[in-house]
Amino acid sequence: MAESPYTPRLKRDQATLHIAMEPTHSNPNRSTPPKNLGLLKLIRAKREWTWRPSLEELKRGFRGWHQRGHLPHFDAPGVMQFVTFVLADVFPAARRVEWEPLLKEAHGSAKRRQLEQWLDCSRGACWLRQPNVAELVEQILLEADGHDYRLLAWAIMPNHVHLLVSVWDVPLVPLINLWKGKSAREANKLLNRSGRFWFPDYFDTLVRDEEHCGKAIRYTEQNPVRAFLVQTARDWPFSSARRRDEYERLPWQREGT
Repeated sequence: MAESPYTPRLKRDQATLHIAMEPTHSNPNRSTPPKNLGLLKLIRAKREWTWRPSLEELKRGFRGWHQRGHLPHFDAPGVMQFVTFVLADVFPAARRVEWEPLLKEAHGSAKRRQLEQWLDCSRGACWLRQPNVAELVEQILLEADGHDYRLLAWAIMPNHVHLLVSVWDVPLVPLINLWKGKSAREANKLLNRSGRFWFPDYFDTLVRDEEHCGKAIRYTEQNPVRAFLVQTARDWPFSSARRRDEYERLPWQREGT
């Protein structure tokens, strides 16, 4: 079998695994939130009472509960994750007092709703509003779908991306790093610009069961409707909703029927 395109990134992530929990000094002028002791304590507490990766799983790059300086994350094989990543200018330094509280408690349902409202107000330049850029991002997400992971739902919004992914043998961190890295390089070429394209961190929620999965799919595909961009989910050109048949099946779910 050909080597996965995520293998080089996975090896680099493994090499830096030992420094993942180290705090750094904060900078009041930075546009992203600083690492904080409260987050470190939260991660340590979660590690005490939830699943922790075995040595073999650690070698493969799965971290369990961890942080990247901004938000809590969970990574394990065989789980479903609801993931959101946003464009770099969604959280401007000049308005940090408004958005930083949203990120500090983004794992709470009330804060998540406030965060979604912030995103749906079309903050920033909204580069993903351009069809060629949105199509590029969607194509990159689908490149290894069915090979290294399975996408159950997605929506490319003007300034952020929602997706529901079933994690297989490749950890979530290198998946997201490759999606964001490749799309940033290619999108900047299309936009004739340079510099940061994506916000450096991402939001992830562990999907608990089938009911939660169904809610996550509906939430993702209805996002363009809630943002008043279209009247029905199927009208949005850059989401999984438009690819579903009359039985709500995606193409891979129809294979062999």
